[in-house]
Amino acid sequence: MAQYPPISTDIEVDPAVLTSRDSDDYSSSGYNTSTQSLTSSIQTYIFENGRRYHAYFGPEKHIQPTDEKEQDRLDLHHEIILTLMEGALHKAPIGENPQRILDVGTGTGIWAIDMADTYPSAQVLGTDLSPIQPKWVPPNCSFEVDDAELDWTHRSDTFDFIHLRNLAQSVTDWAKVMSEVYRCVKPGGYVELAELGGIVYSDDNTLDPGTKLWVEKLSEAMSKIGRPAHMTGETLKGNLIKAGFEDIHIFSYKQPLGPWPRDSRLKRVGAMMLLNGESGYHSYGMAAFTRILGMTAEEAEKVCRDCYAGVQNKNSHSYNYFYVVYGRKPETPEAK
Repeated sequence: MAQYPPISTDIEVDPAVLTSRDSDDYSSSGYNTSTQSLTSSIQTYIFENGRRYHAYFGPEKHIQPTDEKEQDRLDLHHEIILTLMEGALHKAPIGENPQRILDVGTGTGIWAIDMADTYPSAQVLGTDLSPIQPKWVPPNCSFEVDDAELDWTHRSDTFDFIHLRNLAQSVTDWAKVMSEVYRCVKPGGYVELAELGGIVYSDDNTLDPGTKLWVEKLSEAMSKIGRPAHMTGETLKGNLIKAGFEDIHIFSYKQPLGPWPRDSRLKRVGAMMLLNGESGYHSYGMAAFTRILGMTAEEAEKVCRDCYAGVQNKNSHSYNYFYVVYGRKPETPEAK
């Protein structure tokens, strides 16, 4: 049992507090007692290659930028995904009145906001490494700064639905993340993982060499830091099975990188992806190529530029996959 000092023992005053007696404010002694200090530290960033990157949980945690240009790109990709999924925000059958929803790695918060509007019965929480979400949101939507690879503070069996999208390049310990997901979702509740595949295909063998090189170098960089270079539906299914989920379903969508398809919906996706690629290849590539592979900024810029030139070529008909996989926590889950 802990031993406590007798009540009569005086508490010694920090000498720093005794300085500047003409002031009664703790700031005169070097203390910042306002919440602004926390806000300031959370919003600490580093700047490289003309872009702003996350730093609060460590610069290696997330190697894509967090600046306004990247936020616009993320919102555009949300619209691309909605178009691929024909307007659906998710595939898991969560019913009409879910009560609590968690969006891990919420980014700009756009998915969480859309879910809050769609399900007014639910309290929707989005978490992310960086506080880049808007202040004006639906009353049933909120955001927190958090690292999904640390211990979660949520109680067990809390959420009806937990959603994770496009986190592959930011997560090293998937077993840890999935263990916390399993603990925090209610028995009978659902988890949904959605990720872009890391391989680019061309059915008519017109893949541009510049695009191919960019993909290869990004895979090399991810492998060096122990993060998945390529996600598939089966990979995501495996993560769910290992965590203990059941009733697992896989959905695969082809995402064209340019407006070359005949199909009108896929042509629209390709047109948006071409716009997305103006900054997207740079966003995914620059930190990975310079920090991890040791390229110079000029070398990395050229790889990114050549990749984008490749998808701009109307004679190159390339695409990758977007995978959505959901599973259900058993009604009587086994102890984990």
